[in-house]
Amino acid sequence: MNCRFARVGCSAVLLSAAALAVPKAFAQDASIDQLLKKLPPPEKFAKPPVERALQQPDAALKDPLVKEIIGAVRMRNFQRALDFSRQLTQRYPRSAGAFCLHGVLTLGLRQYAESSAALRKAIAIQPNFAFAYFLLGNVEASQQHFTSALPHFQKAAELEPKNPVAWIFVSACAEKAGRKQEAVEEAKRATAVSPAFLGGWLQLARAEKAVGQVNETLSALTRAAELSPDSASILAIVGYSYINLNRISQAIPPLQHTSQMAPRDFLVQSQLGYCLETTGQIDAAIDHLRKGASLNSNYGPVWEHLGLAYQKQGRHREAVKAFERATQIMPSYRLSWQHLADEYRAVGQIADANRAAARAQSLPAAAIETSKKKG
Repeated sequence: MNCRFARVGCSAVLLSAAALAVPKAFAQDASIDQLLKKLPPPEKFAKPPVERALQQPDAALKDPLVKEIIGAVRMRNFQRALDFSRQLTQRYPRSAGAFCLHGVLTLGLRQYAESSAALRKAIAIQPNFAFAYFLLGNVEASQQHFTSALPHFQKAAELEPKNPVAWIFVSACAEKAGRKQEAVEEAKRATAVSPAFLGGWLQLARAEKAVGQVNETLSALTRAAELSPDSASILAIVGYSYINLNRISQAIPPLQHTSQMAPRDFLVQSQLGYCLETTGQIDAAIDHLRKGASLNSNYGPVWEHLGLAYQKQGRHREAVKAFERATQIMPSYRLSWQHLADEYRAVGQIADANRAAARAQSLPAAAIETSKKKG
C-alpha cells in the first residue's frame, strides 16, 4: 500500500554545468529531477498503515477477529482480511479503530468509495482522529485528486503538529496540486518540527527544486546527506548540484565518496573524472574517465573529456582515439570534431585534420547528439 502522489515527481529540468570544453554535453544525463524521483518518497517514512491502525487505543482492536485479519494479511489473502474487517465493524459499530482498520484494508484494495465511507465513519465517532484524516488524504491522492486530498492532510497535520510525516505529506500534496510555494513552506515545517528527520529534508529539496531554487535545493540535499552519509544516491545528487552551480571543486568530495560506494555507476565515475580534469588533477581524472567509459562505452561525453585529458598530457595518439569515439557517438557535436582536428594535426594526419575541421565548421556551435544518452 502506498501513497502514489509522491512518486509522480517534478517537471524535467536537465542539469547543466559551466566550465571547460563541453560541460553541458557532459552533464545532461545528470537530471536532478530524475534522480530526486529515485530517492525515498514521503510514504517511505510513514509507518505501515495496518500497523498504525492497530496501535489505536480501541477495545475493538483486541477482539479475536483482529488476529484473523492480521493472519489473512500476512498470507496475502486480502479478501479474507476484508471480510473479517467488515464483521469487526458490524460487531463494534461505535468503534473508530474498527472503521479505521477497515478503511486501511479497503484503501489497499483500491476500493476507494468503501474506504472513504469507513474513514468518515471513524471521524464521525472520533472527530480528532488524525490518522483517519491522513488516510482520507491518501484515498483522494491515490486517485490523483490532489486538491481534494490536501485539506485532509492539513487536518491530520493540525491534529499532530509535531509529526513530520504529516507535514511532508501536506507538502507533497500541495506541490501536486500546483501550490508549489506552499509546498516549500510545509516542507520547512517538517524540518523545523524534526531537524534530524531525513524525509523532511528530501521533501524540502524536491519542493525547492520545483520552484527553481537551486541553492536552496542544494542546502536541503546537503543536510540530507549529513543525515544519511552512506546514501550514494543522495551524495551523487549533491555532487551534481555543485556542478550545476559551477562549483566544480566542491563537487569532488561527495562524488569521490559516491564512487567508492557505487564503483560501477558509470555516470558517477564520469562526472568525477570531469571535475578532476576541470580542476587540473589529470592523472586521477583519466583513471575515473576510463572507468566511466568502460562501464558505458556509448556515453559520448566521457570520451570527449578523456580526449581532453589525454590532450593536456600530450598523449596525442590516445586523444585521437578518444575523440574519434566521441564523434561516432555524438556526430553532431561540433567541439568533438574541432578537438579531433587539432589532434590529427598533432600526429601529422593533415588530410584527416582538414576533413574533421570541415565537419566541425558545418555544424551549429551548440548542437549535441542526444540519441546515445544514458537510458
